[in-house]
Amino acid sequence: MLDSENSCRFDLFLTYPSNRMNQPFDPSDNYRKTLEAAGYVKRQDATQETYDRIGFMSGLEVHQQLKTREKLFCHCPAGLYHKPDVFDAEVIRHMRPTLSELGEYDGTALMEFKTRKNIVYRLKNETTCTYEVDDTPPFPLNREALEIAIEISLLSKLNIVGEVHITRKQYLDGSIPTGFQRTAIIGVEGMIPLKHKNIRLIQLSLEEDSCREVSDIGHTRIYRTDRLGMPLIETVTYPDMVNPDEVKEACNYIRFLNRSTGKVRTGIGAGREDVNVSCRGGSRVEIKGVAHTRWIPELTHNECFRQWSLLMLRDRLKASIPNYKNWKINQVELDYHDFKFGYVPLADTKRLKHKIIAVNLPGFEGALSHFTQPGKMFANELTDRLKVIACLEKPNMAHSEQFEQVISEKDWDSIRKLLKSANGDAQVIVWGPEEDMATATETIQERCLMAFEGIPNETRKSFENGTTIFERVLPGADRMYPDTDSAPIPLENSLIDKLGSNLPQEVIDRYHIMKDWGIPEDTYTYIFKKDLFPLIERIVNELGYKPAFVGTLFGHKLKFVEGHARPVAEFNYRIVYGLLKYIKEKGLSPEIAWLMLPHVYEHPKLEFESALTSIKFKKVSKDELLGKLPFLKTKFAEIQHTKRPGVEKDWIMGQLRRSAIGNVELTELAKMI
Repeated sequence: MLDSENSCRFDLFLTYPSNRMNQPFDPSDNYRKTLEAAGYVKRQDATQETYDRIGFMSGLEVHQQLKTREKLFCHCPAGLYHKPDVFDAEVIRHMRPTLSELGEYDGTALMEFKTRKNIVYRLKNETTCTYEVDDTPPFPLNREALEIAIEISLLSKLNIVGEVHITRKQYLDGSIPTGFQRTAIIGVEGMIPLKHKNIRLIQLSLEEDSCREVSDIGHTRIYRTDRLGMPLIETVTYPDMVNPDEVKEACNYIRFLNRSTGKVRTGIGAGREDVNVSCRGGSRVEIKGVAHTRWIPELTHNECFRQWSLLMLRDRLKASIPNYKNWKINQVELDYHDFKFGYVPLADTKRLKHKIIAVNLPGFEGALSHFTQPGKMFANELTDRLKVIACLEKPNMAHSEQFEQVISEKDWDSIRKLLKSANGDAQVIVWGPEEDMATATETIQERCLMAFEGIPNETRKSFENGTTIFERVLPGADRMYPDTDSAPIPLENSLIDKLGSNLPQEVIDRYHIMKDWGIPEDTYTYIFKKDLFPLIERIVNELGYKPAFVGTLFGHKLKFVEGHARPVAEFNYRIVYGLLKYIKEKGLSPEIAWLMLPHVYEHPKLEFESALTSIKFKKVSKDELLGKLPFLKTKFAEIQHTKRPGVEKDWIMGQLRRSAIGNVELTELAKMI
């Protein structure tokens, strides 16, 4: 039976199979109809009503590396990195799950154990010690990291804990050699303000970072350990965001808040966020390790609709398969001598001595081509899990509802006879090493059974195009347990008061100040991202420049220059202060900075006088500029083609602009003309 509140919503899909009783099944038409039934729209066409209809809900886990000299639980230097193929030694490990204090196994740990992965760690002597490879107990917690975490907790309006307790969080994917991450809660129950609402914070934790993955092919996963153990904070929000733009705004605010201290690392990999998404009636799904906040809106939009569409599939399957609790696949091994497969991966199975298994999915016709994400269908849910759990590299599966078939209809008919398929069934073919086939078929059955329940709790990997793939089962509370190697750390009120006495200005206050200053709002993200507000404020207060000019110089001009040029030496943003001070002392108009900045950025050690020479600046007086006006007015009268008001002034400004920049402010020149 369908839920009464959902029955109208699913009418289009549910009546579709009966309409094609005497017609061949059309997967692309089915994909289109299920997309329409889900009400999927592109993000740019979505409104708040769109998200209210499907019950969009999202929360964040924002990670940021701290700028400390040493790692969190040892004295190895933090912030030194090496290339994937540069290492002094390799360590190979096999992970296995352990029982929690409640005598239970974590689902993620069991899934990772099933993969039978060989985990290889590449070690560099200067960045790794025996603690990282679990041969030495932890050293005392890094106090520098602890104090930074407390400062950021206070900025986040969190209540600081009275005593820091270090716990272990199981990580069986191999990203941490010990099999667990040491983590500690520093603050709880806080709040961050957005433009139109407040977002509640659950907690901020201090934890050690994991390894960086080099590759994951077949049963071998390789990591480098340079990043391992570096101090990291994790800020966790409640699921208070009700549309994708709010999620991005909240994430940006947390990252800007962290950067405002000047005590966190920036750059690729220094900040990452896990985004939790669900729809009405769905489950929490974690999009793991999103590298750029600009990806967040598309990812959360598509994930919410993926869940909404999977709920449609659940109700359709339950309606068409009443005895779904006893549902199971049946399978046969195919002999490649009996078929003339033209598809190269299948044809190669003979040479590689791999097995080919055909699987029948009773009552699943229309399910495999059911829309889930743009360009993806339910069949992708199977092939993604086969890659992760059975370690079968893609392409690893063919199925009966592919838009472009790689197996002939004649071969499919033969396979259906071998499987004794009935009308309304779907079929898949999977291939690979014999030792992986049992896991492969078990994975297919497991994911199909999950389709009857709705949305599996899982962690998914993000892509720039806004789609995701399965990464692992979502960890549960069973993965956490106390760290018996580390003593509790009491936090004195005097320490908290001392750290709270010198906090930077709140991000929301800086936002309102820039609004009052008239700085264009499209510069704010760049200014906050680079933590440039203190420098802008100093330039305004000490040098007397107009805030809007300084804000646009950074947020428009410098941003553009950074995207199109590469400095020959390290560029420090304080150089801009020196440049503007030089311009003021020389009595030049501010606009000259727009011409000088690209040269100064590319050559940070260049003398400002040399930068003036590079742009071929020539000192010209106001009288000289005004002396050109009679000639220009006569010239314009000869070539004028339109009577539009102001056209003469605009043309003359264009003729004098280059000579005027640096000699007279352009607004003043316009008045003079």
